[in-house]
Amino acid sequence: MFKVEKTKLDGVLLITPPTIHEDYRGQYIETYNEELYHIAVTGVKFVQDDISVSRKNVLRGIHGDAETWKLVSCLYGCIWLVVVNWDPLSPQLEQWAAFTLSDRNHQQVLVPPQFGNGHLVMSDIAMFSYKQSAYYNPKGQFTIRWDDARLKIWWPVSSPIISQRDASGGAVHE
Repeated sequence: MFKVEKTKLDGVLLITPPTIHEDYRGQYIETYNEELYHIAVTGVKFVQDDISVSRKNVLRGIHGDAETWKLVSCLYGCIWLVVVNWDPLSPQLEQWAAFTLSDRNHQQVLVPPQFGNGHLVMSDIAMFSYKQSAYYNPKGQFTIRWDDARLKIWWPVSSPIISQRDASGGAVHE
């Protein structure tokens, strides 16, 4: 059974796989099992998987939309994941939580709709993976600046490598 823990943000869950099989050949880890996930999290069906590979100090995000659940993990390396509540109807609006995800702890974070997520690569290279419950729709996306002064997010880097979208993205509630 997957270990599922609530976090300080309502709806955001920290998930640890049930068993890591390790022997002289390496490791075997079950990262997703629909039947087991539906016991812990009902009503979420994933339709798309995405992977990004980035180098140290690359900061991707903070992006989200109003429809998509995301199951985030780090397959290789280490990332600092930040999740921000961007739901204008939530009493936790603009609150955030951070998680260290790596190929050593194998943890995953379930991110609900109306939450943005972004990550910073802390290892030389990292492979970030996420399952999505909706197909990517660029028109429905929001972008929150990684250094938005209102949010006071702590990042373990002062000058990250960011995209043009993340450099100019405005924190506007849609």
